[in-house]
Amino acid sequence: MKIETGGEVKEVLINEDIFHPEAESVSICFRGKNSSGIVDFSPKELESILESVKSRMHLVKGLQRLRGRL
Repeated sequence: MKIETGGEVKEVLINEDIFHPEAESVSICFRGKNSSGIVDFSPKELESILESVKSRMHLVKGLQRLRGRL
């Protein structure tokens, strides 16, 4: 197990499949100081994460909105 204290989200990909909607996922691509990777989440997992942090949003010290590429 490797733990880093900082890093950047480089890209968020929404993977949809018209023929298999149950297989959709969201991929978070990140880069830290000594590592990088991709974490895949199902829609249910993301909903669970959002629900668990919703009550703690007052603890967030800053928020940066990234613009998508067109």
